Amino acid sequence: MSTFNPPRRRREDGAPSNWDRYLELLVRREVPQKFHRWYVQRVEEFLKVAKPTALSTLTATEITAYLQQVSGRADLADWQVRQIVDALQLLLVDLAQTKGGKDVDWAYWRAAQRRLESAHATVVREQPLDAGSGASGRDAGPRFARSAETFPILEELARTIRAMQYSIRTEQSYVDWCHRFLVYCGDRELDALGVEDVQRFLSHLAVERSVAAKTQGLAYNSVAFLFAQVLERPLEDVRFARTKRQTRLPVVLTRDEVRALLARMDGSLGLLARLLYGTGMRLMEGIRLRVADADFGNGHILVRNGKGGKDRVVPLPETLRGPLESHLHEIKARHQSDLDAGVGSVYLPSALARKYPNAAKEWIWQFVFPSVRLSQDPASGQVRRHHLHESSLQRAIKLAGQEAGIAKRVNSHALRHSFATHLLEDGYDIRTVQELLGHADVSTTMIYTHVMNRPGVLPVKSPADRL
Repeated sequence: MSTFNPPRRRREDGAPSNWDRYLELLVRREVPQKFHRWYVQRVEEFLKVAKPTALSTLTATEITAYLQQVSGRADLADWQVRQIVDALQLLLVDLAQTKGGKDVDWAYWRAAQRRLESAHATVVREQPLDAGSGASGRDAGPRFARSAETFPILEELARTIRAMQYSIRTEQSYVDWCHRFLVYCGDRELDALGVEDVQRFLSHLAVERSVAAKTQGLAYNSVAFLFAQVLERPLEDVRFARTKRQTRLPVVLTRDEVRALLARMDGSLGLLARLLYGTGMRLMEGIRLRVADADFGNGHILVRNGKGGKDRVVPLPETLRGPLESHLHEIKARHQSDLDAGVGSVYLPSALARKYPNAAKEWIWQFVFPSVRLSQDPASGQVRRHHLHESSLQRAIKLAGQEAGIAKRVNSHALRHSFATHLLEDGYDIRTVQELLGHADVSTTMIYTHVMNRPGVLPVKSPADRL
């Protein structure tokens, strides 16, 4: 390996050069020594293209245009794109502290993903059953294939679930729990399995595995579905040791905490976090939003195919109307660039794609929060611009919560909990909140009454405060 010769280390007056300071910054940020040469090379390539008279003259638009260019290069792997983003952020934000650098949504550009995993929540339904059902993660396909080879009934179970239009998450959970049940029962024939086996399995989960009540309930629903819909022998009079259901209160942020959290988030991820709080949407509901779902004329957002396959309408916050319109203007320009480059299609469910063959390239079907990179669909092999990966937002929210000093478990669902609680505190009736959240039963929404500061009600004063 050739020796790394860094650029000139000192200026003529003996003061540290910018390159010297940059290398020192890499050491402070604990970037491994073997990568220093590549970080310097990434910066040199950027400066060669941008040709700034000074770093301070670079605008966020110029920096973003370069990042967009490199994100579309087929010769760069995902980790290389992230390395470029990291190298430029260290230079323009940490070292030079330029205004243009601070205005760039670095977290968005760092979320590079060239090829979607087979078990990706949005596209897995289009995969063959041996490529993504019943498990999650990189080895989902092989794991399901091995499970289905041992228990062929699992493949029939997965097909039945898909035919009944259950969500992919439900399919994965049901297949997984039925697999565990069959493993627990050993080599016994399916015809010999019955209520007693189910009872022993569920009691085993409660007594020996100490699972939560919801987990035990999910296991029961999974096995009951297998018997009723696949084996056509519905379970009757199932009795087992039930895990005691414990009431868990949701994590709710105060309004000041929400303001502090969102103040530390900017760019696309900041806008998405504000939408989740302002509308009460679930994480994947916000990430999967398409352009046609934002109705600026009527001032609402249509949430399609939410939990339980239901659609609902949530209000579009007036404070986010302008930022969302500006964001869509930028995304539309990028979509047009994709079209000019011969790509620009988006994932559509197979039935919709067959009915409208050209819809995948139309603007209204594009994701509101698209990925930074074009990705290859593992089923068709087609290169598309998918939506952001949910982990990008979760990491950004967690980091913002830490920076804001919020001593709570802050995540995207905490924003949804806070939305519901703050609406109740403002006097909205619980049925309205139930509709906005998409809850099937009002009892689910009632949990927020236990954590709200009820308006007009004198709060309980601790006797310790009266000493």
